[in-house]
Amino acid sequence: MTKEVVLTVSDLSLYYGKKKALNNINMTFYKNEITSLIGPSGCGKSTLLRSINRMNDLIPTVTITGAIDYKGKNIYSPKIDTVDLRKEIGMVFQQPNPFPFSIYENVVYGLRLKGVKDKAHLDEVVENSLKAANIWDEVKDILHTSALGLSGGQQQRVCIARVLAVNPEIILLDEATSALDPISAGRIEETLIELRKDYTLIMVTHSMQQASRISDRTAFMLNGDVIEMDDTKKIFLNPEKQETEDYVAGKFG
Repeated sequence: MTKEVVLTVSDLSLYYGKKKALNNINMTFYKNEITSLIGPSGCGKSTLLRSINRMNDLIPTVTITGAIDYKGKNIYSPKIDTVDLRKEIGMVFQQPNPFPFSIYENVVYGLRLKGVKDKAHLDEVVENSLKAANIWDEVKDILHTSALGLSGGQQQRVCIARVLAVNPEIILLDEATSALDPISAGRIEETLIELRKDYTLIMVTHSMQQASRISDRTAFMLNGDVIEMDDTKKIFLNPEKQETEDYVAGKFG
């Protein structure tokens, strides 16, 4: 079966001032797959992830060459509205970052920015998004209490629901479980596997076990390069490159 390409990275290089952080990256991401980015600290994983929805634009010293094609357009074209782009390519960060509002208002935040006022519609989106984020049953009776009172794992799932509420196509996750206890991290993993049915997910993880458990494809990065990208099973059991084999064997980290 032919897989549908959802996003293509072509000859992407990124500089922080004069320091090159990404070196001529070429990658393809497919619809309804989970792709993990693995590699040692400082290899460029998060920098690459943040390039995919232009979060690096917020850093004044950054310059970028190359292209990222999404829906037939280079997202770095001057014609691209980054606010609209980030609704279609949402992001969940390492530390849960709910706004100091109620759970309900956290989830509808993006819709309110778009001017949506229909309460019945907002109610429906809140329920559907929290169900998809695997937290509805835990919070359905406390929707109008502060999200800051939730546990870290619950806060992170509310943040996932907040991303889902604006109906993205791609969800980026930057170490989204690393700040959580193992049980909470496991719940997030279960949620991501369910979300794969409707979304494309790209995640940075330091946990090779996590990558091997839930991702369809894995890219190994080192010193700003993508050394190898393939089906996850192949990356972990039969990689092409010696550097990949050494990394997954724990010879360096």
